[in-house]
Amino acid sequence: MQIESVDFYYLAMPEVLDIGDGSQDALLVRVGAGGYVGWGECEAAPLVSIASLVCPLSHSACKPVAASVLGQRLDRVDDIARIGQLVREQSLDLLQADHTLSGIDMALWDVLGQRFAAPVYRLLGYARAYPKTPYASQLFGDSPEETYAKGRRVAEQGYRAVKFGWGPFGRGTADLDRDHIVAARESIGADAVLLIDAGTVWQDDVERASQSLAALEQCRATWLEEPFVSGAHGAYRALAARSGRVKLAGGEGCHNYFMAEHMLDHAGLGFIQIDAGRIGGITQAKRVADAARQRGITYVNHTFTSHLALSASLQPYAGLRDHALCEYPVEPKALAVELTREHLVPDANGQVALPERPGLGLHPDLDALAKYLVEVEIQVAGRTLYRTGPLTL
Repeated sequence: MQIESVDFYYLAMPEVLDIGDGSQDALLVRVGAGGYVGWGECEAAPLVSIASLVCPLSHSACKPVAASVLGQRLDRVDDIARIGQLVREQSLDLLQADHTLSGIDMALWDVLGQRFAAPVYRLLGYARAYPKTPYASQLFGDSPEETYAKGRRVAEQGYRAVKFGWGPFGRGTADLDRDHIVAARESIGADAVLLIDAGTVWQDDVERASQSLAALEQCRATWLEEPFVSGAHGAYRALAARSGRVKLAGGEGCHNYFMAEHMLDHAGLGFIQIDAGRIGGITQAKRVADAARQRGITYVNHTFTSHLALSASLQPYAGLRDHALCEYPVEPKALAVELTREHLVPDANGQVALPERPGLGLHPDLDALAKYLVEVEIQVAGRTLYRTGPLTL
């Protein structure tokens, strides 16, 4: 097969709010090859990634991503890695390239899954996909009382693991952080898994981050996620030496395999969290999952957008039975909900399983998405490089 088309669609809610919620817009990717159509999603600012797909040649290592994808052969799994490497060679100085490649890579796996009538996880070499325990992923409330109310809501829905993140956490006093942590634990009950996400708020300030450790320990939090930015390995390692039973989690900011490998080796993590929509797609996420397993570090997906992205992010570790948690957004905007016709819904045991359908097993709801489509046109020197096309199969 030959890759005949790569189409990007900028989707957005009518109003995008200044909150830590990545489900307010989306960049949907469509790849056509050999009569098959595959879909993916970039976890990135849509307009910037569209520009990186089509931008003019700057020099030999700064080419538009499309130059490395269109016209390529897609017959085997190895072809996906080859195309990814070509993107890296030809777009080395285009810093958006890995984000842009991510959605394309997902769509390539989706195409091959349909061609071979197999779920992506089987193409990755797994004999089966183990169900995962979803943790209800949501923002902290503006007050401890609101945090408590949000925790009660998801606990009553049956979630046995819950994460609270971002919002006011870490931006006020350590006492206020403690009140939010206590409210979170009390709201979900003594037996539920509690996860706390600081959203890189402390950058690399180990002393400030340490002020929350006593409350996290008291409330039996399983992890403290992203206390620092992804590259602050020394700060991560220093905090890990103090954190006791509370493990550190991080990695969603990694946009290539080597960033993730450095975190695995130097950050003292207990959990590595990878977003297939950022790191270069399913191909690179699988490399990280393999590396994490070899090092005894637990792999977890990062997903805060649609169920298409959720399916893609679960595939790389679907066959790892002991890596059992998965991020499951419970406050998505309507765009993220309506992006696919099908959804990965927790079963009677509270577990989430990947579909046993070819490819990613989910399909965009093109009729529902029409109202979210943002028209974009990019012109350079009077030449149109991109214009939003029809949202069709």
